[in-house]
Amino acid sequence: MTDTNQAMVAKYKGNFLKEVTDNVEEGSWVKMCMQCGVCSGSCPLGPHWDHPPQEIFMMIRANKREEVLSSTSMWMCTSCYNCIARCPRGLPITHIMHGLAHYSKRLGLKAQNQPTERFGQMFWNNLVKKGRVNELKLGLGLYFKDGFAEGVKVAMANQKLGMNMMKAKRMSAMEILGGHGVSDASGFHAMLKKAEELEAARVGANADAK
Repeated sequence: MTDTNQAMVAKYKGNFLKEVTDNVEEGSWVKMCMQCGVCSGSCPLGPHWDHPPQEIFMMIRANKREEVLSSTSMWMCTSCYNCIARCPRGLPITHIMHGLAHYSKRLGLKAQNQPTERFGQMFWNNLVKKGRVNELKLGLGLYFKDGFAEGVKVAMANQKLGMNMMKAKRMSAMEILGGHGVSDASGFHAMLKKAEELEAARVGANADAK
């Protein structure tokens, strides 16, 4: 259990709804869910979730903290916004799902080896180096993330896709040498650093206020 997670457990003392309200993006909306199930019925990936959105909201209100924060459910959201468009109470469900995913990661409670989280982190690490995505390195990293033998199988299965990307000039073999980037890399990195500082200050201010 991480220090941050221990601190949150001690601070909220079994009131998980209050914890979500205070720390998760748009978390204050959870208490407005009336359990109609429209969000789950509207989700194209609903059958593949451990717990559909309205069930997640019910579990939050029932103090099922560990079950919610260690679930893969919020990582399944594709941001299609069907749930938001159809929710009779206008809950920002997509934002809550992403907020729960971010919060679970921050606490060190995210589901282990969750593929969406792994790809998201891989994409981010690739992007921040030069401000542009190196498609070749990202693809190779994704293919070989589970080992060399599995990577060869995946690469062979997707060779047609790779060739088409090269023909369309969406990917170049020369990217293995470094790839393209933004014109002002130092300015880009300074911007990211400032954004991180502002977010850390916001989180800290919220914690102090509550």
